[in-house]
Amino acid sequence: MFAVFQAGGHQYRVSKGDQLTIDYLEGKNEGDKVSFSNVMLVGGDKTTVGAPFVAGATVEGVVKKQGFNDKVLVFKFKRRKDYKRTRGHKQPVTTIEISGIKL
Repeated sequence: MFAVFQAGGHQYRVSKGDQLTIDYLEGKNEGDKVSFSNVMLVGGDKTTVGAPFVAGATVEGVVKKQGFNDKVLVFKFKRRKDYKRTRGHKQPVTTIEISGIKL
């Protein structure tokens, strides 16, 4: 059984036991349970497609890690003007493990 759900403006296809990295979930610690109700499709023996969401379907998971993505360097310069700036950014992310899909 698999499901497609929406979290943080992105859509993810998951099944039980999958680990995925999503946008940062505020106020969650490692080991906390999370539930996503924006399920768009549930597949398996019988496929259920929502319009836009499947009524009563949820994807449940456990927070494994709160961390950051790799650093992205932002480099600005203007030629012949002696202007150079280097800045970095690390996007906060949450790693979750899917514990179940309920229909």
